[in-house]
Amino acid sequence: MSKAIFAARLADLRGALARQGLDGFVIPISDEHMSEYVGAYAQRLEWLTGFGGSAGTAVVMADRAAIFVDGRYTLQVRDQVDGALYEYHNVPATSAAAWVAEQAGEGTRIGYDAWLHGRPWAQGLERRLAAKGAALLAVESNPVDAVWTDRPAPSLAVAFPHPLELAGQGSEAKRQAVAQWLADKGADAAVISALDSVAWLLNLRGQDVSRTPVALSFVIAHADGTADLFIAPEKVTPQLRAHLGNAVRIEDRASFVPALQALAGKCVAVDPERAVSAIFAALEGAKIIEALDPCVLPKAIKNPTEQAGHRAAQARDGAAVSRFLHWLSQEAPKGGVTEISAAEALHQFRRECGDLRDLSFDTISGAGPNGAIVHYRVSEETNRALVPASVYLVDSGGQYPDGTTDITRTVWIAGAEPDAEVKDRFTRVLKGHIALASAIFPEGTAGSQLDTLARQYLWAAGVDYAHGTGHGVGSFLSVHEGPQRIAKSSGGQAGTGQELQAGMILSNEPGYYKTGAFGIRIENLVLVEERQIAGAEGCYFGFETLTHVPIGRDLVDVSLLSETEKQWWNAYHAQVLAIIGPQLSGDALAWLEAECAALD
Repeated sequence: MSKAIFAARLADLRGALARQGLDGFVIPISDEHMSEYVGAYAQRLEWLTGFGGSAGTAVVMADRAAIFVDGRYTLQVRDQVDGALYEYHNVPATSAAAWVAEQAGEGTRIGYDAWLHGRPWAQGLERRLAAKGAALLAVESNPVDAVWTDRPAPSLAVAFPHPLELAGQGSEAKRQAVAQWLADKGADAAVISALDSVAWLLNLRGQDVSRTPVALSFVIAHADGTADLFIAPEKVTPQLRAHLGNAVRIEDRASFVPALQALAGKCVAVDPERAVSAIFAALEGAKIIEALDPCVLPKAIKNPTEQAGHRAAQARDGAAVSRFLHWLSQEAPKGGVTEISAAEALHQFRRECGDLRDLSFDTISGAGPNGAIVHYRVSEETNRALVPASVYLVDSGGQYPDGTTDITRTVWIAGAEPDAEVKDRFTRVLKGHIALASAIFPEGTAGSQLDTLARQYLWAAGVDYAHGTGHGVGSFLSVHEGPQRIAKSSGGQAGTGQELQAGMILSNEPGYYKTGAFGIRIENLVLVEERQIAGAEGCYFGFETLTHVPIGRDLVDVSLLSETEKQWWNAYHAQVLAIIGPQLSGDALAWLEAECAALD
């Protein structure tokens, strides 16, 4: 899309701000549910600026504008957003709120959409602006929507039941657990606004957000075990109504705000990290308890049925990815394979493996320097060929009814031997991956305490990576699921202090990125499991590796591996062969056997 289009959109927005008497406006990537991935109707930041990442914020003032992204997107934002229109800023070095406060003066009026921001953010910026004699104002109508004339409508796709044989626990039992949680807190109701929490609590799924099987809806859960579901009537089928039963009252989504207002005088639990500011405003008159959404932790701790389903999904997905890697090893060295055609081929292999409902995110298919863009999204404008003697990074996943997958493999496209730098960096990433996969840790350990294990060998070489090492993963839900994560604890990152518990699924994905040259990442999913240790004093945990796909052996500098690391490699690949081998045949099986051969 031409720069002139984005310049015109920015000018139109400034006109709308002037008409509303505003000096500035804050535009996040968000929706009414504080979702990471949002429906097309809520992609305001991408429409306005061209930025296609999953996290970012823009601020538009009368004479200046800026866009704020974290380390995952420092390269991507410069490729997609016109620097003549927007200043680039990195988070957490600065923030949209800090920048707005710097720009504001006496009488400045900054607008925000209370349905797109959390209350802590709004309260923090309000205080900063008040100190400058400026004001933060919640708009009645979003000015971006006023100028986005062809904005898509929210999806009306039907919601559908997630059956007990896949969920492992019925909705009634989950609602009773929430009711007990409310009783323990002396609360009458809880507002459940995160889409994956609604989906988990009621055992329903949807088709409203690309790559995440959720339905646009809210829930108010009550202390008697009943619940009110607020959802567009067009989305409710007789099958869903029967599945929900009489204890779940179905209301029009438009009735949500009046229902919140009707809780005046009641004690209501709300999660400030997952509920937008507008929800708190509608609860005026209620006693509010700020607490973690009661669905978040039990959703993260997968029950035995969900664990078994995930293993089955991983086995199918691993076969699909292995077939793709075999295909890539044959076709890419010939020339003619591009980032787009490779991603399309991988998608087709997943379709053929059975029961694929969607990808779990847009495939990151990065050849050469594009692989150094951590969350790169290929387009016709950026599409590169996979050329011999180069590095290709592919990060992808699938949504299956029994599990959500996420895997990254770094591939050397044959044509010459990898150079020493590439092999060194790859092997250091591998050593960190193995260290984390092999970790044993006591009960009470948080993800931030394990993060160094994955970075230590890169740090020893004076390099690092600007993203977390591990995120939680849902069960046919969001590929990025809290509250657990493995990351540095600085920067106020949510989840780094959450202790890891048996049943949690996380990614293990250290990486290295050389700007303008190549990117490396090795990602498997792991399951936290209890470890029986003779003589142990207390409860200890380790990780079961769930992802089974060969790791690029031609990029490994074996001389840098210890005997213990080689043993891990050999044991892992023996398991890959045992799980994936029976699903392959012919040349693909022969390729797998060669890739899984033991390291000397």
